[in-house]
Amino acid sequence: MSNLAYEDSLLAAIYDDDNPDGPDHEYFRELARDTAATRITDLGCGTGILTVTLTGPGRVVVGIDPAAAMLEHAAARPGGDAVEWRLGTSELVEPDACDLIVMSGNVAMHILGDPWIATLRDISRGLRAGGVLAFEARNPLAQAWKNWSSPTQTRTTAVGQLRETTTVSDPDDEGIITMDSVNEFLDADEVINVSQRLQFRTFDTLRDDLDAAGMRVRNVWQDWDRTPFTGSESEPLMIVEAVNADDPRA
Repeated sequence: MSNLAYEDSLLAAIYDDDNPDGPDHEYFRELARDTAATRITDLGCGTGILTVTLTGPGRVVVGIDPAAAMLEHAAARPGGDAVEWRLGTSELVEPDACDLIVMSGNVAMHILGDPWIATLRDISRGLRAGGVLAFEARNPLAQAWKNWSSPTQTRTTAVGQLRETTTVSDPDDEGIITMDSVNEFLDADEVINVSQRLQFRTFDTLRDDLDAAGMRVRNVWQDWDRTPFTGSESEPLMIVEAVNADDPRA
């Protein structure tokens, strides 16, 4: 059973179709423009579908991911040669090196327990004066996990027919759900079993975790149009922007 969902080349090959460019990516691109960021790190960059669109004249963009198959896909995509790709996690964020660090696609929810706090501390050290961390997480009050289980179904993908089944547990006492997926790539005659654990954290928990790492929340939105988050169960997303707590310019 794999603990890293997209470490297999077949799963990496279908990632972009399942997670296409959209309003979330445009939000991060707009934030990069608004902050005039010239040094950007995409932490948990995956296949680099967002990362390559953050590049531009005068910008240094780094993509970090722990899955070699995803980075191989990222490096080969158009524009991939404009990004520095690094295999690993937040320990590869250089100190005082970033104007903007993003974690998109629920990356923050995949980092559990003590490594989450360590990640935030690495990010805090990596931000320059005026630098911003931006990421999204699911609001546990909306209970999105209740809609994530799915019966066996077959669909056409970039690598042929895929028969898949997904089963999702309820959260444990720490807000962690387990998502087990069976992926049968029929044309490749390969079955890939994936078990993912994701942690649902309340906004208060996120704020306290950021505080513990030396950061403070600058903004929190409920959607990609930057509508302020109020804490209602009808708001599925929490899009957080944070800065170093001792930074008077942010």
